[in-house]
Formats: sequence, structure tokens, C-alpha cells
Amino acid sequence: MARTRYAPDRGLTARMTATMFLLGLVFVAFIALIIGIGAATHGSTAVIALFAIVLGGGMLIGSLFYSDKIALATAGARVVTPDDLSFGSMARDIHGIVDRICALADMPKPRVAIADSPMPNAFATGRNADHAVICVTTSIYNKLTPEELEGVLAHEMSHVAHKDVQVMTIASFLAIIAGLMIRMAFYSELFGGGGRRSGNDQNAAVMIFVIMAASIVVYAISFLLIRLLSRYRELAADRSGALLTGQPSALKSALIKVTGDIAKIPQKDLRTAESLNAFYFAPAMGFSSGASLSKLFSTHPSLERRLAELDKVQRQLSQR
Repeated sequence: MARTRYAPDRGLTARMTATMFLLGLVFVAFIALIIGIGAATHGSTAVIALFAIVLGGGMLIGSLFYSDKIALATAGARVVTPDDLSFGSMARDIHGIVDRICALADMPKPRVAIADSPMPNAFATGRNADHAVICVTTSIYNKLTPEELEGVLAHEMSHVAHKDVQVMTIASFLAIIAGLMIRMAFYSELFGGGGRRSGNDQNAAVMIFVIMAASIVVYAISFLLIRLLSRYRELAADRSGALLTGQPSALKSALIKVTGDIAKIPQKDLRTAESLNAFYFAPAMGFSSGASLSKLFSTHPSLERRLAELDKVQRQLSQR
């Protein structure tokens, strides 16, 4: 975590460490399997795996260094200065709130961007505090009070302070590799090209099955671990943001308003914004509720869980 006045979250640190450790174990086991298969195929599979690792590493680095540009382009947002009058007084007001949060947290000021969107939402991205950007939609600005909006932005800047973008990007590396291996098992001439003897054809059929099965399992495990970590980091951002501002009730109110308004947006419009779910303050397709498998695949905890955690923060503050 960056050196800021955001309250340290030992639970977040422990879960990040445990998740990365588990992902590391799965990665080592996956590579060991690939090496074993490579030996059986005279090293050809290992070459494919090495190519997947190099390609995945390049994709990871590109995603990390250009996450801000990608997210802003996807959201249709642009960076604004305090004097920008394109959105009336919105740019000045948002900059004022961000300035206050930065003073409270003792952290560098991120760039501020605005997206003209009917979806009430906000997000933070960037590989570190010096390259961070906070994006706010026109809809959330119009619907929330200044206190509620401050709670939302304190939540988002907590992601910057906890280096969540770096952690989540690195954690996704294994899923990227597994996904590439699945595709390569389908399309590589190594697994089913012509001109082989019948014995080699049978061996290749076995190898493609093993690679496909292992890659699918590895992808599923890494996907679930990443989603678990994503849900907890949202709870941690709620907690640290509420502790910083000292107003968990304002953040609770913002959550209720934003969730209710998102539910009124047509599904076709929500699906166009779903690619930014992992960044958003609230997911575009709404919160999962009830005892369903959808909770396992959600990037965010349920509204009820977030409100309950903020109630705990409220009690903690009242006891001081």
C-alpha cells in the first residue's frame, strides 16, 4: 500500500498475499505439467507454452501501462482541468472534492476525467498514484449530494492507495496464459496438423485433451480467485474511504442511490458498459443477490454486504 493516511487494511493485505500465493502454486503446477508434456512431445509443447507466456506477459505489461487510456476510451471520458466549462461547474466541483480527499489522505492528486453518460458511476485507474485518473460520469454528479460524491471518490482513491490496479493486473496473468493455451490447443498445427503417422496422430489427440483440460481448470481456478479478491477489495475501499471521510452514512446513501438508478437503465445500455465492471464503483449489471452461483462470478459484493460493512464502520467511529 502507498504511504497515505488511508487506514491500512490487514485483511486486504492477507487476502492479496494468499490469492497471489495460490495463483503462484497453480502457475508452477501448470508449467510443470506443460514441461512434462513437452518432454513427451520432444519439446514442441514447451515452445508453444513459452510463446504463450511471452505473449501473455506483453499483454499484461500493455494492460498495466495503458490501463488509464483504455478505460477512459472505453467510457468515452476525457480529462478536464478545474477551469473546463464544458460541463458547467462540474469540473471545478469534482476537482475541489478530489483536492480535499488528497489533503486528507496526503497523496498525489490524480487527473480528473468526466464521462457524459446516463449511468451513475465512477472509477479510478492507472498503474500507480503518479499516473492515476479518477473518472466521474455526469449522471452520478447530478444525482448525488457533495457529501455522497465525496464518499464515492474517497472509495475510488482508496483503490489507488492500495495499488489495486497493479495487483489485479498481475493476478490476471495466469488466466491470460491459460486462455492463450486453450486457443493454441485449438489452432496450433502441433495438435492435429496433417502429415503425421497414425501413432503420432493418436499421441497428439491425447496431448490436446490434456492441454485443454488443464488450461480450462487453471483458467477457472484463477478466474474465481481473482473475482474473490475483487469483491474484497471493494469492501476494503468502502471501509477505508468511509474511515477517511468519517461519513460512512454518506457512502451508504450513495450506494443505495446508484444501485437503484442503475437498475432502471435498459439492459442493452448496461451491457455496453459491462466491460468496465471491475473498475466501476457499482457494477453495470447490478449487484448479485440471493444464494446463487452469480455471486461467485461477481466483481462486487452484494449491496446488502456492503451496507452491513459500512454499518460496522459507523459503530467503530461512534466508539472513538
